Amino acid sequence: MTGCSTDIMDSGRDITVGRDIHALARRLWPINRSITGNGVRETLGVLQELLPNLTLHEVPTGMEVLDWTVPKEWNARAAWIKTPGGEKICDFAVNNLHLMGYSTPIHQKMPLSDLDAHLYTLPDQPDAIPYVTSYYTERWGFCLSQNQRDTLPDGEYEVFIDTTLADGQLTYGELILPGETEQEIFLSTYVCHPSMANNELSGPTVTAYLAKWISELSSRKYTYRIVFIPETIGSITYLSRNVQHMKDHVFAGFNISCVGDDRAHSYLPSRRADTPSDEAAKHVLKWLCPDYDTYPWSERGSDERQYCAPGIDLPIASMMRSKYNTYPEYHTSLDDLENVVTPAGLQGGYDAIRLAIEALERNCRPRATVLGEPQMGRRGLYPTVSTKGRVPSVRLMMDLLTWSDGETPLLEIADRMNQPIWTLYPVLDRLVEHDLLEV
Repeated sequence: MTGCSTDIMDSGRDITVGRDIHALARRLWPINRSITGNGVRETLGVLQELLPNLTLHEVPTGMEVLDWTVPKEWNARAAWIKTPGGEKICDFAVNNLHLMGYSTPIHQKMPLSDLDAHLYTLPDQPDAIPYVTSYYTERWGFCLSQNQRDTLPDGEYEVFIDTTLADGQLTYGELILPGETEQEIFLSTYVCHPSMANNELSGPTVTAYLAKWISELSSRKYTYRIVFIPETIGSITYLSRNVQHMKDHVFAGFNISCVGDDRAHSYLPSRRADTPSDEAAKHVLKWLCPDYDTYPWSERGSDERQYCAPGIDLPIASMMRSKYNTYPEYHTSLDDLENVVTPAGLQGGYDAIRLAIEALERNCRPRATVLGEPQMGRRGLYPTVSTKGRVPSVRLMMDLLTWSDGETPLLEIADRMNQPIWTLYPVLDRLVEHDLLEV
């Protein structure tokens, strides 16, 4: 992870949206999320306030989804340990990371020697509470810092976990925003981790504000399919219901995860690495952060695994800030909204994906409408007095015209011109207005 020492958007940029995203993340922070349960529903309910057309879907326990089965629904109400001296520790009400995800219920007294097998720590990060789950094997456990573990005295401990694990539902949210065509851009993020900032809350909160921006566009060339799902089992479930439609219609998309810190910009390609998503991501990041981090497909780890799997092969890439499993606070209580995820970092994650979506929307194949070089002066597009050199705006117009053969995509033209694609939008629009280009 090299960081981003030259982020051209950091200097004096407006981070109003980043502050709004950060405020939404703070509101969602206390909710205990998992791959199923009331925490997911509560989270999606909050997102519905921002996105009223977000539709909630529920899939019952036991439903076969591709090679998997929807698991039982898990809900947690309380959990704690009492020491021999009566002190309550590992209290779920204080920090929901203290309870291992999908822990089964228990209320029992036991010696520390027996309790020890159910305690999880990170000796290399002695101040951190680890994030631990056991989704598909029934067990119980508590997570605590190594420093706290080292202070526990011998004696009898009281263990209490009030949870339910029973047939229920897997819940996800879906938002469809129709466009002028049936071709789709797909955005996916996950809502299944408890109180962690970059690895969990940055994804759904940034995606929610991207969805809000897309929904407010005056026109959309493409239809947008946006989902808020539990990771892995959620994407598998969603694909089991929609895979053929998506294979027929989705031409680009992004898996949105870890988009909230301000240390780096990162790119993980689709499995094919040559999709419109890949081209848009690389172009945008080249201009936002020339020293962005690139990871190979072999270092995948989120839902791109499902979307790009053989036989599915959706064109899904990832544009992140610090990638999962590369920053020290990953999957611990240290991944917070004070020291890791910031409004500026969230703004940067939001801006990068928004610019990539705009690039996909605007990536036409412009064609010049006149033979030879057009007479620009009579159209008011060229200085009437010839001087040494050309003003930059004239150079952009003439260079855009020379590459506009009706076959070359605007993204490729921008690369040939060594310009960020967004500098070409007003130039393109002006030339179209004067009937010198058609798109």
